[in-house]
Amino acid sequence: MLVSVPVADPRPLLGEPLPLDLLNTTWVSGDGLQDLLVDAEGARIFLDAHGFDAPADATARRALRETREVLRAFLSDRDSATARHEVNAVLARGAQRPLLNPFGVDVEVDAAAAWRVPWVCAAAMVTLLETRADRIRGCANPDCVLWFLDTSRPGTRRWCSMAACGNRDKAIRHGRSHQ
Repeated sequence: MLVSVPVADPRPLLGEPLPLDLLNTTWVSGDGLQDLLVDAEGARIFLDAHGFDAPADATARRALRETREVLRAFLSDRDSATARHEVNAVLARGAQRPLLNPFGVDVEVDAAAAWRVPWVCAAAMVTLLETRADRIRGCANPDCVLWFLDTSRPGTRRWCSMAACGNRDKAIRHGRSHQ
């Protein structure tokens, strides 16, 4: 009997809201920029982490990567009409509609199979922007590409991880002050 063993998620920052988690499918390691969505196995890790029973083929991965870059560009420059237009172009690829079932209501995403998950990610970004826009942050480490939702009480979180990027910055500043 064959047993499927789940592959561990290699990303350094997990548990962020869906659209930020999509952005965090790229990260920097000692080997340079990593991309979870370059192959079906990595895409499956992302999809499974969010309960998506969706394809991880080349077309679906391309749609996820395109949406990731569109959302990153928008968050990097929220005043950009071009970035806003690109997000709207992803949102135009689908729609959501309620469907009654015997137990209540289901919500169906009406989009091409490859664009269902990217559309859900873009729609979730809109909701996140409506409710917590002031708390969406990119890591303050200029060498880090990760994003997070600042859930700290004072709203002053600067680092994706204090253990990684925060301590690295403190060590650099400490070294400069003792030269």
